[in-house]
Amino acid sequence: MTAAHIPVLLDEVVAALSPAPGAVIADGTFGAGGYALALIAAGARVHAFDRDPDAIAGGRALAAAQGADPQLVLYHRRFSELADALRDAGVGALDGVVLDIGVSSMQLDQAERGFAFGSDGPLDMRMDRAGPSAADFLNGGDETAIANVLFQYGEERQSRRIARAVVAARPLTTTRQFADVVRRALGWHTGMPKDPATRSFQAVRIHVNGELDELAAGLAAAEAVLAPGGRLAVVTFHSLEDRMVKQFLRTASGLVPGGSRHLPDQPRSAAPSFARPAPAIRPGAAELARNPRARSATLRWAVRSDAPPRDARDLAA
Repeated sequence: MTAAHIPVLLDEVVAALSPAPGAVIADGTFGAGGYALALIAAGARVHAFDRDPDAIAGGRALAAAQGADPQLVLYHRRFSELADALRDAGVGALDGVVLDIGVSSMQLDQAERGFAFGSDGPLDMRMDRAGPSAADFLNGGDETAIANVLFQYGEERQSRRIARAVVAARPLTTTRQFADVVRRALGWHTGMPKDPATRSFQAVRIHVNGELDELAAGLAAAEAVLAPGGRLAVVTFHSLEDRMVKQFLRTASGLVPGGSRHLPDQPRSAAPSFARPAPAIRPGAAELARNPRARSATLRWAVRSDAPPRDARDLAA
């Protein structure tokens, strides 16, 4: 069996998780199954989660091909729910958890999902195909709310200018319309090094899907389900996510007591729930040459200690 594509930092993720035969691992972001199948090939049993119904539908064929006792178990749920889902399924403590944060290549490549502006499509961006869409937010939100999202999640310095342009151009229904509004607002023209619509698309996608709150809850869930010696590996693709993961691991390992909006301060007396995290890993030249989308990826990982998990209520956003 093969996955539809090779995920970013595949060899590095498998090495970080170091699966022994019989290991039980949760893949919180199944996607096309690249990580899950590599871990199964190493002898692990994988409980795979995805909020996207298309990903789960694609995974059913992979699971069915494994026969009567598949090593791939699928859950159409968010990775923030993995602790509850595994408990309900009677699964005990895990040997590993992997999270690949953000939008998947399959979602980006399907114009009808509305995640990218390389080809025109409906202004959607919903990972789970449910709830308010990007069009709902951009057409219904007030100017201040739109500006705040662009600034906070896209780190867009010209967020107010773009928000004014969005409100003036409404209604917006397609990805191309939204991208063109951003470009005009910022004076972009063909030949400039980076399309400024990238930051705005990122911001709206994160907002529509509640991605940073989901990440905070997913990290807490991973801490709760990992056995002593179990490993957490997280791949991120932009600075907001990476800062959250870095701070989570540093705080959980006792290196810093501080917190953030999404990961509040922890009690200084709490025993470290992770060992000191490994140094961050980024793609090498060979991977970047075959997959330019990997250029912003960062892998962080750490080993669970034998201390009890910190109070999940303190870790939630």
